[in-house]
Amino acid sequence: MNPYIILAIAIISEVFGSSMLKVSNGFKKMLPTMGVILGMGLAFYCLSLALKTIPLGTAYAIWSGVGTALTAIVGVIVYKERLHAKKLMGLALIIGGVVVLKLSSGI
Repeated sequence: MNPYIILAIAIISEVFGSSMLKVSNGFKKMLPTMGVILGMGLAFYCLSLALKTIPLGTAYAIWSGVGTALTAIVGVIVYKERLHAKKLMGLALIIGGVVVLKLSSGI
């Protein structure tokens, strides 16, 4: 399987796990807590598989940058968090940085 598809699965799993943190109520609600454990476990497993091919710096930058941006978007859409100019600018900078790292990696 393409390592970037595996990395995408890692990112989506991490975003899911992070989103479940919000509703786990400090790990007091069992189902969301299980979502955190499963999401984060799958995320790290897939990240480890992607690292067999993708350089560490590139993979981690993509994983953390895209994961951060997607988690912020989930916060706005699902949890009705406020979206303002500073947040948009920060997200654009994160995505821009990931793109530059990807372009510089030669992969």
